[in-house]
Amino acid sequence: MITYMRNRLLKVNKSLSLKLAAALLAASSLFASLLGLLRDRLLNGLYYETYPTGIDAYTVAFTVPDFMFFILVSGALSVTFIPIFNQRLATGNKRSAWELSTSLLNLLALLTLVVSVLIIAFADPLVRYVVGPGLDESSRALAVSMMRVIAINPFLFAVATVFASMQQAVGRFTFFALAPAIYNVGIIIGTLFFTDGITIFGWELFEGGIMGVALGVVLGSLMQLIVSSLGLYGMGFDYRFKIYWKNKGLRRVLRLLPPRSLDQGIDYINSIVETNLASRMVAGSVRAYQQATALSFVPINLIGVAISTAAFPKMTERLGQGRPDLFRKELQSVLRVIIWIALPVTVVAYFGRGYLVSFILNGGDSYMAGILGILALTILFRSIYFISARSFYAQQDTKTPLYISLFTISLNIGLAIWFTLGPPSMGVYGLAWAAVIATFVEVVVLFRIMSIRIKGLFDTKFVQAVGRMLSATGFTAIITYIMVLLFPLNAEDQSFFVTFPKFALIVAVSLSSYMALCHLLKLSEMKPIVSRMVRVRKYVRKQLKR
Repeated sequence: MITYMRNRLLKVNKSLSLKLAAALLAASSLFASLLGLLRDRLLNGLYYETYPTGIDAYTVAFTVPDFMFFILVSGALSVTFIPIFNQRLATGNKRSAWELSTSLLNLLALLTLVVSVLIIAFADPLVRYVVGPGLDESSRALAVSMMRVIAINPFLFAVATVFASMQQAVGRFTFFALAPAIYNVGIIIGTLFFTDGITIFGWELFEGGIMGVALGVVLGSLMQLIVSSLGLYGMGFDYRFKIYWKNKGLRRVLRLLPPRSLDQGIDYINSIVETNLASRMVAGSVRAYQQATALSFVPINLIGVAISTAAFPKMTERLGQGRPDLFRKELQSVLRVIIWIALPVTVVAYFGRGYLVSFILNGGDSYMAGILGILALTILFRSIYFISARSFYAQQDTKTPLYISLFTISLNIGLAIWFTLGPPSMGVYGLAWAAVIATFVEVVVLFRIMSIRIKGLFDTKFVQAVGRMLSATGFTAIITYIMVLLFPLNAEDQSFFVTFPKFALIVAVSLSSYMALCHLLKLSEMKPIVSRMVRVRKYVRKQLKR
């Protein structure tokens, strides 16, 4: 039995090609997003309308622990560790690779453990003065208590992320892809079961309430760590409880880490400012903005993050081989695919915003839908951003994206404060418009620098292709608008099983129209789809003749 399980683990956790990895990551991201929608639907159904200040407190409680994880570990680790770890493995220096990984694991575990303790100790002033100054006293006390529970997340996430990055570096994406979904499962368990209290053998360990969701968060983090650790099987990872300070790879990572960490942290500072400003508005504004943002990130994760994550190791490999020509070709191809997919999705998200909100809040919410309508415009720009930034990271340049982020985040914060507290007085909608303007400027600046650095990237063929994509998108927008008029979201649509078929029809007609237009415009991105459709048609005809 044990031998069988080992063989299954090795089979499931094998290295994947770029196409398979991208498909797996997109599918897993979709699955995790669907679980996230279920999680939010359950949570919003319990508290959004009945206890808006409580759900605001829950949202606020995440801000500081998430900020510390992002600034210390998240994107910083993947884009600095993977190229150097890959380089060691490519040259056959496995000993240096394992020393590097075990050193980072131990260093980040110790660092985040200290951070978690500090969050627990200073949760009250952090909520009172930094992330939730607009909350009332009872909500502030609740946010403090939940923040202290969630404070363990940076430590658990740090260990899981090192494990995941090692697997990602060698093209093993199976368990890496499963981990986010497992995290959502833990929160769903907390929402369904822990909110009613926890009793064991007649002893009431926990009385219940929204605090139960915070316990579910910790459970999800633990489950994610366990799943991530399974992916190490068969890699030959040689762990030592030691930090190899003399390891050249570790020194290189530590030199590259601060700019990317600062870049990631600055980006999240914007979220802290947004939470701070939203807490000063009507009850429920923090949650409404966070939920609209989360919905807008579903397609961004499916498109920009999944595709760029899968492409990144291959891009670094091309440069490691001394083939900048293949690197440029790979990057151009990935950019085209991301733009091609993101354009119609942006259109569908904008016109179908009411439906999307109804999936996480039964009956929908006009306030949240209004925010999402603005944030939908960021889908294209944010999707492009991830692969654009990674083109610099592949060249082991973490400073350029940092400088760009410093400028755009400053712009975002300045606009957010002006639009919400200044003369425009746009309320929470001002936060959304600030995000749209900042992401647009960021992509424009990145593209300009990329065009200088990588000659021939944005050639005539690329520009003409994007122009045809925009033409197809324009016609698709008209079709989507007509479909929404024909199948509107009505006040009596109070069930997911009523709203989803209507939305699915709108999406099917819109995307089918877009693909048909792209085929007519002879876009190369349609060739694999057309080829697959032809093969399916031949197979069906063959089966019918039997």
